[in-house]
Amino acid sequence: MSKGLPKRSEDYSLWYNELVKKAGLAENSAVRGCMVIKPYGFAIWEKMQRVLDDMFKATGHENAYFPLFVPKSLFEAEEQNAEGFAKECAVVTHYRLQTDPDKAGKLRVDPNAKLEEELIVRPTSEAIIWSTYKNWIQSYRDLPLLINQWANVVRWEMRTRLFLRTAEFLWQEGHTAHATADEAIAETKQMMEVYATFAEQFIALPVIRGVKTPSERFAGALDTYCIEGLMQDGKALQAGTSHFLGQNFAKAFDVKYATKEGGLEHVWGTSWGVSTRLMGALVMAHSDDEGLVLPPKLAPIQVVIVPIYKGEEQLAQISEKVNQLKRELEAKGISVKYDNRDTERPGFKFAEWELKGVPVRVAIGARDLENGTAEIARRDTKEKSSQQFAGLADYIPALLDEIQENIYTRALNYREEHTTKVDTYEEFKEVLENKGGFVLAHWDGTPETEERIKEETKATIRCIALNSPEEEGVDMLTGKPSKQRVYFAKAY
Repeated sequence: MSKGLPKRSEDYSLWYNELVKKAGLAENSAVRGCMVIKPYGFAIWEKMQRVLDDMFKATGHENAYFPLFVPKSLFEAEEQNAEGFAKECAVVTHYRLQTDPDKAGKLRVDPNAKLEEELIVRPTSEAIIWSTYKNWIQSYRDLPLLINQWANVVRWEMRTRLFLRTAEFLWQEGHTAHATADEAIAETKQMMEVYATFAEQFIALPVIRGVKTPSERFAGALDTYCIEGLMQDGKALQAGTSHFLGQNFAKAFDVKYATKEGGLEHVWGTSWGVSTRLMGALVMAHSDDEGLVLPPKLAPIQVVIVPIYKGEEQLAQISEKVNQLKRELEAKGISVKYDNRDTERPGFKFAEWELKGVPVRVAIGARDLENGTAEIARRDTKEKSSQQFAGLADYIPALLDEIQENIYTRALNYREEHTTKVDTYEEFKEVLENKGGFVLAHWDGTPETEERIKEETKATIRCIALNSPEEEGVDMLTGKPSKQRVYFAKAY
């Protein structure tokens, strides 16, 4: 039972949107382009937050919070950054409404309540944070400054899709200041690696680690490091970015520190972030035509137990055994749902929890009670097996680990099968059209070639992989010399 989901093979975009809604992750809101994250979806995001927050703190970072509003003059201080986000900005111009004298019960902007300076609703927080750092940093003793914040941001998107691109979204943004360029670069790479580790070990999403081309860099950065994943429709998804800012923001906001030698230097900066876009990656990388397939480490409910019974007496007998198993699993840190609702039949419950992607389903009926067994169903492979009930407290944790690994391996195999080397432009276009995925091709290093390929094929350079070997070749479009292949793909 698929709850009426479209097939991925027929309409991937519709399948994705319907799955996000039907599985109870999110829905469109009354505000155009914004979403409501529902409890089940937010439970997944909370697990992501918790893991990432621990990883940030383990690398020495502290959480803080900065204002939602950025004065326009501060936003303009770093020109590249301001220009890069200008088209996406929401701007507050007035601070009060008044009753409209011409329309009873209606409100209008009070023309006398115009702000002296317009406020930008943050699309990113570099400006407000670096203007604050000017007060926090005076000496080398204040460095490094390692700050993260969990927040929402607004980027006025015209074409939106739940989790992947919305006008408002949730994210974290790290902003750090360092005494030297080398320290800042090391921080930038470290945080990219934190993101990659999280993607691979928790989302079960294999990623390419790399750097962006100059035209794809974050506005105001000298280098942008990224992780790129591949979705099941053959499109790439940027899952996280980490930016080496050089001294751009330090100079824009005059953030200097007194060195040990008594000099005065501008600090070196980084910023890095991941967002609720990771929820989209989670859905698109693993799920199927029946619903979500959640990696156990991020599943809000890792095990669901469904009783199959006739009468209260049988239910009581089953519940006694189930509650004991539930306690044993929960003592091992496993989240368990005992679905003993009497308002739905077992078949409905099976389909519902399959749609929601619960990794392991346990069914136990009267015959299982007699035999001391239970039926175990895996969400990732849909395999079912009969297991001794007495050993389930040990069997299920090992099974969850196996499922986590299998989901990752399956995604890795898909990526490897959909990574293609090409040498000619015709071959490049043919692979994009018929196979999709990552295409490894030579590039002459010019933004003109990059832009022309984008215009003609809608494919972009996703990254220059960090582990990419040098390889003499020629650009597939211009025939100019190239020293290495780069990752192209159509992307979200």
